[in-house]
Amino acid sequence: MDLGLHGRVALVTGASSGIGAATARLLAEEGADVVVAFGNDETGARQTIAAVEAAARRAWLCRFDIADAAAVAAAIRAVGEQTGGFDVLILCAGHNIVTPLADISPEEWNRVIGVNLSGAFYTLRAALPFLRDGAAVVTVASVAAATGAPHHAHYAAAKAGLVNLTKSAARALAPRIRVNCVAPGIALTPMGRETVANLPPDYAREKLALQRYAEPEEIARCIVFLASPAASFVTGATLDVNGGRDMR
Repeated sequence: MDLGLHGRVALVTGASSGIGAATARLLAEEGADVVVAFGNDETGARQTIAAVEAAARRAWLCRFDIADAAAVAAAIRAVGEQTGGFDVLILCAGHNIVTPLADISPEEWNRVIGVNLSGAFYTLRAALPFLRDGAAVVTVASVAAATGAPHHAHYAAAKAGLVNLTKSAARALAPRIRVNCVAPGIALTPMGRETVANLPPDYAREKLALQRYAEPEEIARCIVFLASPAASFVTGATLDVNGGRDMR
């Protein structure tokens, strides 16, 4: 199926590893040029750049601290002027710390909220002048947005806010720009593996209808679909991709 992404320009945050990196690769395979945005992992970001270029697509490296509004604005402005604008914006940057609720410090709370929720808003706001007519935005939340999480309440709260930010942005930006959300379950990314390490060994078998965790590419396929013209009548939606977590 041709998703209609050939020649489009996409910006992906959190593109140095995990779901973000998988999304950048799939976008390139579908014919899009990709801005690889990242915070700290330059080695991973350059590996993503290499994968995009291996698909014979253009790639740009864009580094910024997503929790710093001024840094986000400057970086997005620079790359937006360089590329000429964006057709796709994927807000995939995430940060989680496994900490019991009572032990979360204000500093830790602010950092996790800053990356997962405020950073998504900062990036969307900065990118708006560069989003072309018909552009698509996809945010990446979590199953924790709906279920809560006793050992990372800040992360769950941020992702719940991101689901609502998606709906608000979809209303505000329609009909020119579509905005949707993908809410993954646990995927076998570096962050996901840390979560798995803190779960009972039979968690997937007991809690998930499919009885396994996701590979990053399985989540990325859903993100790329929502970002594409193939999903042209979808906006304000949250797609749960969690292996049947709520069915068990």
